[in-house]
Amino acid sequence: MTERLFFTHDHLTAELEVLSCTAHEEQFAVTLQSTIFHPQGGGQPFGTGWLGDSRVLRVTQEAERVVHYLDQPVAPGPINARVDAQRRALHTRLHSAGHLIGNAGEALGWMPIKAHHWPGEGKITFIRSETAHAMDADAIQQQINQWIAADYPRQMRLEDGTREVGFGELPAYACGGTHVQALGELGQVTILALSEKKGTLSVRYSLD
Repeated sequence: MTERLFFTHDHLTAELEVLSCTAHEEQFAVTLQSTIFHPQGGGQPFGTGWLGDSRVLRVTQEAERVVHYLDQPVAPGPINARVDAQRRALHTRLHSAGHLIGNAGEALGWMPIKAHHWPGEGKITFIRSETAHAMDADAIQQQINQWIAADYPRQMRLEDGTREVGFGELPAYACGGTHVQALGELGQVTILALSEKKGTLSVRYSLD
């Protein structure tokens, strides 16, 4: 099982331990004892960067292991790792913004059931509860603007293998993604549109 160091810290560089490296089509599949690279999943794209001089092209979750696909092979043993900071920052902001939209929807009685925190495709999908109130873009926009202005700090809790992430006093979500340290780092989050179809309501959003 690969230890996910990003569960507990935000380091973009680290010395890691290569356990295996095997050829895979035209790339090389590498497993590490622990990783700072986020694999694709949980609505968040994979991280990229470098292991030594080799480029990390994509990262996947395969059973209990995180597998890193490189452009060049690496030897077993210690290696310096570096995450692409710009890509990580964008994914982190998108994921944290998605949490806020989930919080805003829940406050109106809507339950988030699916999240897609991808650049240019940000979307949170809700289902209506029995106590749901009408949701509109302006109300969601106003609420998340207030939370961002309040600059609530990130709250993380890891218990029995489950990691929960929230901001300030807002409800936390079980989550394996990366998040900003405080909401002021988000900048402008824009609610683009709401659409309801077959009992679900989708909120599309972007970062400016």
